[in-house]
Amino acid sequence: MSVITINQVSKSFGDVTVLKEFTQEFQDGEFITFLGPSGCGKTTMLRIIAGFEKPTTGEVKIDGKVVSSAKVFVPPEKREIGMVFQSYAVWPHMNVFDNVAYPLKIKKVPKDEIRRRVEDILEVVHLDQYAERMPSQLSGGQQQRVALGRALVAEPKLLLLDEPLSNLDAKLRESMRYEIKEIQKKRKITVVYVTHDQVEAMTMSDRVFIINRGVIQQVGTPIEIYRHPANQFIADFVGKVNFLKGHAENGAIRIKGISQSLSYDGELTGDVVVAIRPENIKLTRTEGHLTGTLSSMFFLGDINDCTVDMGEVSLRVAAEPLSYDILETGNKIGLMISDFLVYPDDGRDDHNKILT
Repeated sequence: MSVITINQVSKSFGDVTVLKEFTQEFQDGEFITFLGPSGCGKTTMLRIIAGFEKPTTGEVKIDGKVVSSAKVFVPPEKREIGMVFQSYAVWPHMNVFDNVAYPLKIKKVPKDEIRRRVEDILEVVHLDQYAERMPSQLSGGQQQRVALGRALVAEPKLLLLDEPLSNLDAKLRESMRYEIKEIQKKRKITVVYVTHDQVEAMTMSDRVFIINRGVIQQVGTPIEIYRHPANQFIADFVGKVNFLKGHAENGAIRIKGISQSLSYDGELTGDVVVAIRPENIKLTRTEGHLTGTLSSMFFLGDINDCTVDMGEVSLRVAAEPLSYDILETGNKIGLMISDFLVYPDDGRDDHNKILT
């Protein structure tokens, strides 16, 4: 059982506030991800939960017990947590077995119990055949699994992971994402995960917390976050998106810079920004909702990554891969748009651009 309750937590360093009134509850067995750009406050919140930082205001509870507040502070080693950092932080002079066993030795667990639990965890993280190897003989992914095993061997209530995959290459990151998720499901452990990588957040999480400048922007499942981003920042940060400035009135949005419009039955009027995901646009040789000229195509295997020029405005389109053999650059093309979102224009000057 591991329920984490965070109530009105703020954190300031001098005059700089990096977290503002963070209030949430994480349920037992949930996989929670803090997602946001560098410096947004996500790691600070993780360190407050872990006990490496004290909150300026507010309190943190683990299973109803206050571990951080104005009057109470429980040190990290007494919070029954496991932590995996961005750096592997494995002991270079210890083999895999001893690295993983280290937390149990510190607690003076009997030797037979240590061997049983370490062997069990090494099997879980697929390192049982490497027990006698030194860290210098391991790949980056294997070293990260050593760090994960060391965090799990003490059977913590809560597992905290601070960008643990950022030092791995793309293929290893992908395989480790699934391994961590499988371990979490098998051990039924509560996980709080910090990343700036939206793919990690989308593939691993039960709920995603989008944080920017110390403020929670949106909380939801990966599908909710992706399909219904609460604002332009989230639409931009999670996934690929085209932003078009326009003016909404009389059931249509007139796209600025071109003499074309989109039908619109929403509530907003006046200056707006239209957000369109590239996969929500289908190219057609017949007339579409919008028209333009196919200016570039790149075959990526699973998609045909296209750019359509409409004069002062361009759109990025994730077309079907077979279209690469059918279409030609320079051709006039129609664009059928299956879905789009509309936001009030916030005055940013980076719209009418392809954002990735």
